Amino acid sequence: MIRKMKLPAGWYPRDKETIDGYLSDFFYEKPGEAAAVVAPHAGWFFSGKIAAQAIAALKRDMETVIVAGGHLPAGAPVLFAEEDAVSTPVGEINIDVELRALVKQNLCLSGIRCTSDNYADNTVEVLLPAVRHFFPESRLLWLRVGADKNAFTTGVLTAKAAAELGRKAVMIGSTDLTHYGVNYDFYPKGIGLKALDWVKKVNDKRFIEAVVSAAGGDEAAISKTLELALNEKSACSAGAVVCAIGFASQTRVLEGRGAPKARLIAYTTSADIIENSRLDVADGGIDSFVAYMAMALS
Repeated sequence: MIRKMKLPAGWYPRDKETIDGYLSDFFYEKPGEAAAVVAPHAGWFFSGKIAAQAIAALKRDMETVIVAGGHLPAGAPVLFAEEDAVSTPVGEINIDVELRALVKQNLCLSGIRCTSDNYADNTVEVLLPAVRHFFPESRLLWLRVGADKNAFTTGVLTAKAAAELGRKAVMIGSTDLTHYGVNYDFYPKGIGLKALDWVKKVNDKRFIEAVVSAAGGDEAAISKTLELALNEKSACSAGAVVCAIGFASQTRVLEGRGAPKARLIAYTTSADIIENSRLDVADGGIDSFVAYMAMALS
């Protein structure tokens, strides 16, 4: 069974020529070194370039690319795409059904619930054309995790399962950062340039610093990452970030190396991307925006 892409038009280009042209500048000759990355999942107009920078930082020649999405609360089961393949505008991606089965088995043995992902959710889908472009021969593992510590365990167990099967695998953890403004019913600093400055220099900065501290798998730092996302609304899918940290940490252990380090690749907001955007609502400016980052865990 093949999973069809479910997002409406506008999230990403729908033809191979446009997608390949858009991504060609990011396909660097030197392969990346990251075992996992954090990438945003908004429409490509807003976050496509940052997502491409993140994916380009991954190690190449991988047999499986794992995309960990979110948009799930704490306590939610892990969701898996149950199809055999996914259709994208640049070609189908086969699902790594063997890895999926082993990860689900490991989760069950650890008391972590899992079920099918039957929803039209952008946290995974919007990244798949880029995954197919950068990793044309690789298989896919599609999962989504809740914003809790089970996400870290899921990342660890996924890395162990990949190693047990002899898979060369990397992971993308998918999240956007602060959703600010009237559209999101979150504007503690009002509306305008001062609010944008606060999001960049305070709210998102705190979350990014927490992720950097958590990159080595420190439990207290992971808890802080999840708490900041919940209490300060600084990430919509913090579980996906924590899952990527768990995967990278366990991968490094299996390789006999030290804890991974986080490196911020890029950061921006939709307000910075919209040409001539103004945050003075009285002057016709925008009143809402979202922030995005690309980060490598290597």
